[in-house]
Amino acid sequence: MTLITLHDIEQAQPVIAPYLHRTPILTASALGAMINCRLLFKAELFQKAGSFKPRGALNKLNSLTAEERQRGVIAISAGNHAAGLAYAASVMNIRATIVMPEAAVASKVQATRGYGATAVLHGSGKDLMPKARELQAAHNLTFCHPFDDPLVIAGQGTVGLEISQDVAAPDVVMVPIGGGGLIAGVATAIKAHYPRTRVIGVEPEGAAKMLPSLQQGTPVTLEATHTIADGLAAPFAGAHTLEHVQRFVDEVVLVSDAEITEAMLLIMERCKLMVEPSGAAGFAALLFNRITVAPGSTVVCILSGGNVDRQRLKTILS
Repeated sequence: MTLITLHDIEQAQPVIAPYLHRTPILTASALGAMINCRLLFKAELFQKAGSFKPRGALNKLNSLTAEERQRGVIAISAGNHAAGLAYAASVMNIRATIVMPEAAVASKVQATRGYGATAVLHGSGKDLMPKARELQAAHNLTFCHPFDDPLVIAGQGTVGLEISQDVAAPDVVMVPIGGGGLIAGVATAIKAHYPRTRVIGVEPEGAAKMLPSLQQGTPVTLEATHTIADGLAAPFAGAHTLEHVQRFVDEVVLVSDAEITEAMLLIMERCKLMVEPSGAAGFAALLFNRITVAPGSTVVCILSGGNVDRQRLKTILS
């Protein structure tokens, strides 16, 4: 298996840029003071479709042949990849079908369909791939993996490329982990520019698969996931993503749902940013001392998305 390179990410950037926002780096001085660091947020919640996901999807779709584009694509997702791929497919005039769990957040299903994709609700996390493969074979579709694809990883890596261009030698970059596509790409970009920068992955306790994959040296599949951070609830780690994490990531830590909730509320109160639970995981790890950060360090947290369902938000706020 081959690791992607900085060159792959740099090639992806002009391909996807016409369809995306270059999201800002925002200062979070009050929150930074709580942990005695210079805290910056990479605000991917302002991205098209509300998360970083269109980056990888656009890079993948750009690689398809004319015949593959004509036939269409299929994917699995709990939400953000679904909307991201649906958006990418809509701007590239490609038909997309996404298999989503029956318990998927309603607003994410609506967003997926709103971009013109077909959302097939089917079972739970472990049931998605078999159903997608069935539909893929029946309709001769191209599968677009939500994270374990070098082209997707390179597209997500443009988040790290932008951080490296906008922040001079950050001390720490905090990255939430679902299946690992974001951290695989971001870590590749960051380490190419700043080898001494620590890249830290953050998983919810109820959906931790990258940490045990690192411990066992092979991708782990979970029987079930239980977390408020549905964007991080992929039931397995990828072979490609694990290899990148092994090579480029300094540490992976876990946070609880209660800690994610507290971090999310603080970001909302102090920064006026409606971040989803998945996007708050990195700050949660800082807030609850899951890693040690030297006083005065420059720390970048990726706020990976802002697609929080209103019913879930009501529960969180109550």
